[in-house]
Amino acid sequence: MSERTGYNVSYDDTGQVEITDASVPVTDNAPVFDLAAPTGACTSTSTLKEAARAAGQSELLDKFAADYPTGPHDQPQSMCPAFGSLRVGLRMKRVATILSGSACCVYGLSFVSHFYGARRSVGYVPFNSETLVTGKLFEDIREAVHDLADGDRLDAIVVTNLCVPTASGVPLRLLPEEIDGVRIVGIDVPGFGVPTHAEAKDVLAGAMLAYARREIEAGPVARPAAGKSDRPTVALLGEMFPADPMMIGAMLEPLGLAAGPVVPCREWRELYGALDCGVVAAIHPFYTASVREFQAAGRPVVGSAPVGHDGTAAWLADIGAAFGLSADKVANAQNAVLPAIKGALAANRIEGTITLSGYEGSELLVARLLIESGADVPYVGTACPKTTWNKADAEWLAAKGVRVKFRASLEDDLAAMEAIRPDLAIGTTPVVQKGKEMGIPSLYFTNLISARPLMGIAGAGSLSEVVGNAIANRDRMATMKDFFEGVGAGDTAGVWEGAPNLHPQFRAQNLKKLERQQKAAKAAEMI
Repeated sequence: MSERTGYNVSYDDTGQVEITDASVPVTDNAPVFDLAAPTGACTSTSTLKEAARAAGQSELLDKFAADYPTGPHDQPQSMCPAFGSLRVGLRMKRVATILSGSACCVYGLSFVSHFYGARRSVGYVPFNSETLVTGKLFEDIREAVHDLADGDRLDAIVVTNLCVPTASGVPLRLLPEEIDGVRIVGIDVPGFGVPTHAEAKDVLAGAMLAYARREIEAGPVARPAAGKSDRPTVALLGEMFPADPMMIGAMLEPLGLAAGPVVPCREWRELYGALDCGVVAAIHPFYTASVREFQAAGRPVVGSAPVGHDGTAAWLADIGAAFGLSADKVANAQNAVLPAIKGALAANRIEGTITLSGYEGSELLVARLLIESGADVPYVGTACPKTTWNKADAEWLAAKGVRVKFRASLEDDLAAMEAIRPDLAIGTTPVVQKGKEMGIPSLYFTNLISARPLMGIAGAGSLSEVVGNAIANRDRMATMKDFFEGVGAGDTAGVWEGAPNLHPQFRAQNLKKLERQQKAAKAAEMI
């Protein structure tokens, strides 16, 4: 086995201390700040970008553009990206979160976070025009961080700038790195700089890895609660179904390896264990900032994932090569699992044509699994970008005749579904809504597909039941479509006792007005 590059991680004795989640419980006395203060209003992306550069944020925006390239359009249609980083922080033990942004944004992010199971308060530092332009907002943030820092209850505080504070140049980098033993991690997650909430997870994960790497370089750190494996480990990059790391660990065992922590981590000390790995597996391929930190620590990165027969065979070979293992050892590991995967795929066949789209980052992996299960998948759309780490998946799918669309827009996904008329559409909420309107069985990717194991033997049979049941509902969907045809759409929307009074002339007049406004706006731009 080859020697691991980079530095070694040394641990002190504090790893014997049990980790309890004492961070910011939901209580009337939680350190949350006034939600009623007036805040800035939303404005256009281009205006915010111009303001951010004028406020000295060019380096930040250039970094986002390099890490998370967009195109052909500016941004996929996704929920506010800050939800991704917020969720990562809220799922960590002994970590508190403070948001700085418009009240409407904080309300929405808090709501959706609790909808997805957050069980702690979200701190908020409000602002108004005066505190924003005079710099007092930063002072308010610093005061809030000092009030919240309690080393007995917290390991870290995450402070997040949303769109308006980022555009105004609120300098979170000037916050102290540590207060009374509590780490302070300041990040900017503006909707005009980070394309998707999936990539915002990387913004926070990368910032935490950078902090943890500096701590390791400074001296011994706390041993992770799970201890240190006696075998070389593979850190797993990307959120996944809880059973998947266990399946990956079982597949790595014949290689003399073990599965390391999953990044984003659930507690701070796991960051040290992740950086103490031998190889990083970029299961989700868009964690650019996190990959940069692992590479700075001298850790090689392997893309794709052990999904299906072909994916598992290739992934185990790549892991073996990264560790310098012999071909015989890799073959033994492959032979230990591939026959069972092949049998599970054969026993759980999927018949039908499926279009697939989403914004989780695992869309290409799911498509591979569906195809090996027998499905015809002519189109895959993902809101995430094309990277080095999903190149093998894209090439495998292209060889099977699949059209893969990176940074896919909602219009791309809908056009594919309408053109193909699949037996099943797997996608985001608006795709599912449109599919059902068309009488096409549809499944929401995030809740019904990504919430299942994908790796190894467990993944090989995990999708057939839910997909097969959905496809079997096609006749039922057609009956419902026929029954409700014309109801609740266009001029017939709502409840009517008689036929609606149509006034097409008003629409024609409004269209002409809009056309004149557009022409005037273009003329003004040319002056």
